[in-house]
Amino acid sequence: MPEFFSTLSPLIVFLGIAAIGFVGLLVSLVAGDIFDSFGFDTGLDGSADGHGLLDSRVISVFITAFGGFGAIGIQMGLGIVASSFVGLAGGIVFGGLVSIFARFLYKQQSSSSVTTTQLVGRTAQVIVPIAPGSIGQVSCRVGEERVEKLARSKNNSEIRAGAIVRVEEIAGDSLIVSPYDDDNHLGQLRS
Repeated sequence: MPEFFSTLSPLIVFLGIAAIGFVGLLVSLVAGDIFDSFGFDTGLDGSADGHGLLDSRVISVFITAFGGFGAIGIQMGLGIVASSFVGLAGGIVFGGLVSIFARFLYKQQSSSSVTTTQLVGRTAQVIVPIAPGSIGQVSCRVGEERVEKLARSKNNSEIRAGAIVRVEEIAGDSLIVSPYDDDNHLGQLRS
């Protein structure tokens, strides 16, 4: 075995390091963060923005860039130590760029789920008539999202389909609504 290592050129070693990093990157792109998959807690989870500092994709890019830039250094005629420093600089730059980009993408995520409590006080349109003492259905817009919920009349009165109502409170899985007479809010429902 020692003879095998003595015949390896520095170029082959750097290219092997780059290949190992690339395989790790492919695995983490398919399977997600490798550390999370195995339940490994790095302790540096970057909880301020949700993206971990020791993310397997960032480490894989660092290793790939280290090997690739180290091989470039060898091809340019630099020694092993100088090529290692070139590889280290390349790994830090590319790993840092991937980390910054991942943090940017993580911050751009938004939740499109609307909680029921966000509906209280809003106007809605009855889409299934509400019979006295019975349940119907209303449609309400929150931002760009339209939400449909079961609803009951607050005073047990009948509310016809198409009527505008105000969401007064939440009762279990349904909303308690009352008729809303202000015509100024019709545009709010249709926009």
